[in-house]
Parts: sequence; structure tokens; C-alpha cells
Amino acid sequence: MPLNSVNTNGSAMAALQNLAATQSQLMSTQNRINTGLKIASAKDNGAIWAIAQNQRSTSQSLNAVKDSLQRASSTVDVALSAGESVSDLLLQMKEKALAASDTTLDTNSRTALNDDFKSLRDQITKVVSNADFNGANMVKSGGAQIQALANAAGTSVISVQAQDLSLGGSGALSTISTTSSIGTQTLASSMIATVDTAITNVSSSLSKLGTGSKALQSHLTFVGKLQDTLDAGVGNLVDADLAKESATLQALQTKQQLGIQALSIANQSSSILLSLFR
Repeated sequence: MPLNSVNTNGSAMAALQNLAATQSQLMSTQNRINTGLKIASAKDNGAIWAIAQNQRSTSQSLNAVKDSLQRASSTVDVALSAGESVSDLLLQMKEKALAASDTTLDTNSRTALNDDFKSLRDQITKVVSNADFNGANMVKSGGAQIQALANAAGTSVISVQAQDLSLGGSGALSTISTTSSIGTQTLASSMIATVDTAITNVSSSLSKLGTGSKALQSHLTFVGKLQDTLDAGVGNLVDADLAKESATLQALQTKQQLGIQALSIANQSSSILLSLFR
């Protein structure tokens, strides 16, 4: 190519190519600043984007795990509250039975104590039947076993067994029926040991529920930390270093201005040739 030609301006073409490259880099930098991401789509870096997307999927799936654990924890907490109320009622029933075992009581006093005992007994049934959360009752006869998701794949669960606290059922209160009373001194005396056994059994059931509740809370804490770690890992892969991008932006803007000036100078070379013909 001739050094001095009006048909082909090599300097202008080179300057234009450099300016276009600078503008492309500038656009990429501005996009990273606007989004805060150095890898916003698969075209930026397909492999890293795919890895980050898989980790995002796991992190979002853990939201469902946390919801499941929280529902299960709430259900167990309701069962615990009901069990504690039942335990308190049994303590009061033992007190009434012990008082009614006194051989010196008159008929009116014994009747009053028996009425109190039966009221407490019936209250146990009310507490147990109303210990529902989200349609699940863990303390009634045939109560629901709770299973909560434990991982993002849904292949692992945490189970908490139901504890039957119904009167006359197969669980902790199997020795106390819905018709138990302390109407006589003999019934009252035998009821003391019966209620003592029930208190022990209910305490054991509450211990199991408490252990299950603690396991759910512990795993919920772990899942929260795991999710935070995954989110931080994704950030390490795709987040832009804005301090670095800011410095790069300043440099590219300066380079762009220089490129425009270089192109302007290169475009003047053709007009300079006119001086040769004057």
C-alpha cells in the first residue's frame, strides 16, 4: 500500500480498530459496575457461570429445607407446650388424690376433691386434643410423626416420634382413664401411685420431644450457615471487584479520549496531501 494515498488510510484504520477495542472494553467494565458482577451470563465465562448457577440452585433449595425444619420445630414446640401442661395437671391431680386419701375426710370434702380431680382429668383431654399445628398433633392417640427435610436433594430427613399423651391410650397415660376418680379413700390411695407413674411417663415423653426439638433447631442453624457459605462462594466466583473496575474505568475513558484524538489526526493525513499540489 502506498504511504501517501487518498483511497486507503492505514493510520485511520488502525486508530479506528484500537478505538473500537477500547470502547468494547469500556462497555464490559461499565456493565460489571452496573451489575456488580464480573460474570453476569454464560457468555462471560461459561464454565464459571455453570458452577455458580449450580451453587445458586443448592442455596435456593435450602430455603425449602429451612421452611420444613421450621414447620417441624413449631409442631414439636406445640407438642412440648401441651406435654408440659399435662405434666402440671398431673401434679395437681396427685395433690388432690393425696388429700382425698385422708381417712378423716367428710363426705362433702371428698366430693369436692373428687370434682376437682375430674375437672383436671378432663382438662388433660382438652389440652391433648387441641395441640395442633399445621394440621399435625403429636400427642393425641395415633399422633403424627414429624419428618423434616434435612438436605437440598430431599434424600435425608429428620424424624421426631409422636408421644401419645391421651387418657387411657397406649402411651404415657395408659393407666389413667377418662373415667378415673378419687371418690373413695381406696380409689384415692391407689390413684397416688397411678398418677406418679403417669408423671414419670410424661416426663420421659417430654424428654424425647425435647431432644427432637433440639435436633431440629441445631440442624436449622447448620443449614443457615451452609447457605451463607454457598452464597459467599458464589460471590467469590462471579462478583466484580468494584474498586478495581473503577480504576479500570478511569484508564479506559482516558484511552478512549486518546483514541479519538489519534483517529482525528489520522483522518487529517488526506487533507495534508493537498498541500503537495499547491
